[in-house]
Amino acid sequence: MRKIKYKKGRKLQHITLEYTGTQKEHKTEMQLFVYDDNDVIEYEKFTVESLNSCIDYSKNNWLNVHGLNDIGLLKTIGAHFKLDDFLLADILNTTKRTKLEEQQNILFFNIKSLLPSEYSDNISVEQISFILKDGILISFQEKRSDFFTHIRERLRTHAGIVRTKKVDYLLYLLLDAVMENFYITIEDEEDKIEELINLTKRGADPVILEKIENHRDNFNFLKRSIIPLRDSLYYLKTIKDDDTYNGIQKETFSFFVRLHQKSLELLEQIDSDMSSLESASNFYFSEQSRKMNEIMKTLTIISAIFIPLTFIVGVYGMNFEYMPELKERNGYFIVMGAMFLLVIALIIYFKKRRWF
Repeated sequence: MRKIKYKKGRKLQHITLEYTGTQKEHKTEMQLFVYDDNDVIEYEKFTVESLNSCIDYSKNNWLNVHGLNDIGLLKTIGAHFKLDDFLLADILNTTKRTKLEEQQNILFFNIKSLLPSEYSDNISVEQISFILKDGILISFQEKRSDFFTHIRERLRTHAGIVRTKKVDYLLYLLLDAVMENFYITIEDEEDKIEELINLTKRGADPVILEKIENHRDNFNFLKRSIIPLRDSLYYLKTIKDDDTYNGIQKETFSFFVRLHQKSLELLEQIDSDMSSLESASNFYFSEQSRKMNEIMKTLTIISAIFIPLTFIVGVYGMNFEYMPELKERNGYFIVMGAMFLLVIALIIYFKKRRWF
């Protein structure tokens, strides 16, 4: 589990085909759905040589690639669909930000899928890339995951309208599924913030402040991931009247407008949560200051009580030979009683002034 830091990502040449992610152990596999309103055919773990015989361009085709470690296989896929090396390099380079690229007959989209880490406060990141071209949608994932399980079931069972639509609608569903992970991550962060706020009310442990800063970093990372997504979706919904690329039907653009609206809602929610986190941080410092003031007040009261007692002890510790009280038989008891009464009087005075 790691956080992608765009500025510190490994710099590669634009056409360098090298996988920069961490999922090195996952084998590259492919899954193909060929479907229309009447039928669906699912091919699992087939070879790239079977693409010509399996893909039916008279229907809708969804090719899902799991794992990005087999560079040779990806090159073969790129050659089969006539994808240039720049697109393949962007698919393999997981340090790049969310990107939308429109070519004459290709729409390329990559996005970061974020989920809370199971055993830490970090965020798990996976890059997912999409290529929409001539009745086929190709998705590239770093590893096999269950992000799209419900969409596969809808294809198999003919649930909803996905099989009655073209692959541009399928792209909308896949992007929507990835964006749902943002909501899951934000909700998880909100739960942890609520726990932190409760902890700050119980004590001013320095570990709490460290956790607050960690979650602040998480929200900043979420924001940096969603802002380019928002910009890409805004651009996508504005190419409705553009004649350069016609792979998205005009009636489907309204769905991408919904995704853009979701991205705005996510950013607003993050801003609100960051305000809550700031409040938790302020409460932590306020509670720390309050406790320090209580300690200082207690020490001041104790000092105020012992200062006059110290003065009395100092006077009678001067050891002058002709001090009249030194010859008094009950002088010790009288002075101790006076000191005791002085302490009681000071305590009553402080109590009336509500100093403690």
